[in-house]
This record gives sequence, structure tokens and C-alpha cells, in this order.
Amino acid sequence: MEKLSAEEIGDLARKIALDTLAPRASEIDQKRSFPWENIAQLRKSGLWGTGIYEEGEHFEFNRACFAALVKEIAKACASTALIYVSHTIVAKAIEHAGSSAIKKKWPPEMLREKFLGAFAVHEPDCGSNAGAITTRAKKEGDAYIVNGSKFFITSAGEADIYLVLVRTDPEKGPQGMSTLLIEKDSPGLSFGRPEEKMGLTGTSSREMYFSDCRVPVENLVGKEGEGAQIIGKAVIGWGFFGAAAISVGIAGFATELAIKHVKERIIAGQPLAVHQAIQFMITDMILETEASDALLNACATQADLFPDSAVLHGFKAKLFASENAVNVANKAIQVLGGHGYCREYIVERLFRDARGLMLHFKTSEWLRQDIAKAVMGM
Repeated sequence: MEKLSAEEIGDLARKIALDTLAPRASEIDQKRSFPWENIAQLRKSGLWGTGIYEEGEHFEFNRACFAALVKEIAKACASTALIYVSHTIVAKAIEHAGSSAIKKKWPPEMLREKFLGAFAVHEPDCGSNAGAITTRAKKEGDAYIVNGSKFFITSAGEADIYLVLVRTDPEKGPQGMSTLLIEKDSPGLSFGRPEEKMGLTGTSSREMYFSDCRVPVENLVGKEGEGAQIIGKAVIGWGFFGAAAISVGIAGFATELAIKHVKERIIAGQPLAVHQAIQFMITDMILETEASDALLNACATQADLFPDSAVLHGFKAKLFASENAVNVANKAIQVLGGHGYCREYIVERLFRDARGLMLHFKTSEWLRQDIAKAVMGM
């Protein structure tokens, strides 16, 4: 794909999202079906592979481009957007720390039709605290033997390759964690049933189980003990910006739908838009969405200019945008009244999807603590 600016990527994504992704979104949500058709359309457009490094074919894809693309996908279907973010995280981990052999093998696969990547960090007994993982990878000859489990994994059972955080040395704490690429058909890997979630229902969120799962040593990403840094650069350095962009997209679409409704809905001979209470809510929605978008763009720019600051900026963008998206979607329901509470109207789905973003990757409470500690040097 030729080099495009963030604005050009956003424009192209907006057209595809409106024309082909949005019409399927409600059905995907209601049937909890995995959006392979949406992924196929994004692949066909060339947008799906814009963040994937290929030797000799790499073009600059910064976080502003990433955010512009994710926002537009999220306006149409937040589940598809989250799947794309997860896929990109794997690509960025490979780009950052993959061996020459990994870089030659996997990026071309990730550009192929119906080939998908996902990442697996969280476990039942560690929640958002990645440092508490217990999934063990023991090196035996030319393979790692993996035992343990992961949960709430986006695209689980659908993705072909998983970037998995494991503990290779239990005695070394955070320095004893590593990252492996584990293929879907690896012996010893199995998946639980899809979670019955409130929102983001098209993401195939499941548990993963490893029982003496044999993984070739060449699937180690980076070196042993570098897992925390690799996850930080890929998941926080890119995924948190993706989560923020999904939130901004949801908030933007909720605002658009609310404005359209109050201009068209006639009560007692007047449009809802004439009422001051409605005007106040619309104004708040506009400001909250624009503030989230501005902070996301500012944080993304700073992270690109100063990569060592990416973690803190990712935390800030994700926290602010995810909480604002819930506030905006909630106001949209209020503006639409009883209609907003019905599944026939899109804002109900937007609220449910937005609420999940306050939990995904890291909860708001964890982020507030991490931001404060980082700023105070703790």
C-alpha cells in the first residue's frame, strides 16, 4: 500500500466502514459472530496490513495513522476494531523484537487472507497485574513446554498465532518473563467457550489452556527475560492507543447519532433540539469527544517523538478516552429517551461496547495508580 497520511488513512477507512462494516455491526453484536467478512473487506482495501512490517516493504506507520484508522473502524464496529488492534500488537512485537527468521516468516502470513494474530497476557489469578502471571514455559531441548492458562483473550480460537507472555524463570520475578509465538494448532493448546459478555460481543473472547504445549525455541520473541519490555512496547505502546482510539470512535458516533435524532424527532410540534436540556447534553458530548480526540493525538505524537514516554502517554490516552466514551454513550441514551434503551437503536450497543473499554488491557483504577506513580517517580 502506498504511503498515506493519517488524514488520508482516516478518509479511506471512513468510506469502507460506512459502506461495508456498519451494515453488519448489529447482526454481529446480536449473534455474537466473529466478523470475518469485515476483516476480509479491510484486507481487500489494504488497510488491514498498514501497520505490519515486511522486509523491504515497510513504510512509516505511526500512532497517529493507527489511531485514525482504528477510530473509523470503531465507529462502524467496535468488535472489529478491537480484533484489528490485537492483530497489530502481535505485528509490532515482531517488528520490535522478533528474530530475523521470525520477521521473514510471520509478517507475510499476517497479511494473508484469513490469517490472524492475537495476544495473551491476562490470567485468572493475576487480572491486570501482568507481573503476577504463572503460565510456565520450561525449555527442554529444541522446545518450550508450556503449562497454564490465559483468559479474556480477544480472537481466541479464531486467531492463527498468539503472542503469549510466559514465565521462563520463576525465581526472577519480572525479569523471568518471556514472550512466545504459539500457533493455534499446537498440541496441548485448547480453548474454552466464548464468554457471554455485555458488549464487544463479536471478539470471540475465550480462555486458553496449555497442557504440556510444545513450542519450538525459534518462536521465542526477543530473549528470555525480555517479556515485560516486549509486552510494554507492543501492548502498552500500541494497544493502549488502539483502545483509546476505539473509545473516541464510539463517542464520536454516539454524538453524531444523538444530534441526528434531536433534529429529526418531533415532540408536540417541535424538534427535540430546541430544548435547552438537550442542547446542554449535546454540547457536553461534543466537548468530551473532542477533548478525548485531542489528548489521544497529543499523546500519540509525543510517543512517536519520544518512544521512552509511550507507556505513560498510552496510559493517559486510554484512561481519559475510555471513561469519556462511557459518559458520552450514556448521554446519547438519555437524549434518545426510551428509544436509546432499545436494541433497535445503535446507541444501546455503543454504551455496552464503551463500558468494556474501561476494563480491557488495564482497568481505570490500575491506570490512575500507574499514571500517578510514573509522574511522581515512584
